[in-house]
Amino acid sequence: MSDTTWKTAVTEIKPNEIRLRGYRIDELMGEITFAQAVYLALKGELPSPKIAKLLDAMLVSSIDHGPMAPSAYAARVSASTGAPLNAAIGAGVLSINRYHGAAIADAMMVLLESIQRAKDKEMTFDEVAASMISEYREQKKRIGGLGHRVHTDDPRTKKLFALAEECGVAGDGVKMIQALHKHFLSQGKTLPINVDGAIAAVLVDLEIPPEIGNAFFIMARVPGLVAQIHEEQTRERPMRKINPLDISYDGPEPRGIDSQGRE
Repeated sequence: MSDTTWKTAVTEIKPNEIRLRGYRIDELMGEITFAQAVYLALKGELPSPKIAKLLDAMLVSSIDHGPMAPSAYAARVSASTGAPLNAAIGAGVLSINRYHGAAIADAMMVLLESIQRAKDKEMTFDEVAASMISEYREQKKRIGGLGHRVHTDDPRTKKLFALAEECGVAGDGVKMIQALHKHFLSQGKTLPINVDGAIAAVLVDLEIPPEIGNAFFIMARVPGLVAQIHEEQTRERPMRKINPLDISYDGPEPRGIDSQGRE
């Protein structure tokens, strides 16, 4: 094999044939959800229907968080300057960093380290949580996945954990972040497990590599960025001064899930 030849185990392309991890794309179309295809691409195998449901919920959980979210704000500012869709999306995605969206990977690393420490030193999760929090405080470091600027009890976290339990996925990842949260509460600090922390815990239990943990936030947020960009381009004047806090909502009134769109 020459130095210019390389291999891939992800996708095979032949004339009139496309295979993802061995499966024909045209045979998958209409048979599996996008979340299942994502899992297949990343893990190499199709997930069970229950795990697919959990993955779908995970992607829905982070689809948008309003124009004040840093990624949406950056995307709208970019769109306001006349940037095309791809550039505005790029501006939004590039604004997903350590303290916005990308806390998932950091939280996963903390959880994996904590779980391993509990096994190696035969400590309980509560004991590990206390030691980890003490160490991070001494180092003046934050533990990702805890705390939120808006929510004191993130509703998305409860839903994801409930689905993880229902699917039989909730394991050491979920237990460990709950132990960390519990220890903060015992110290009188209200640091809710945010959606990043919930996703991180579930991804640990799904054995997703932490190096690609942030991809789940990025994949989820892109549709929201597109909606924010399109609204900016069609409803607002170009080059306006955008205050991320001076926002009023004028969309549909609160409504619940009904039979619309369901079979």
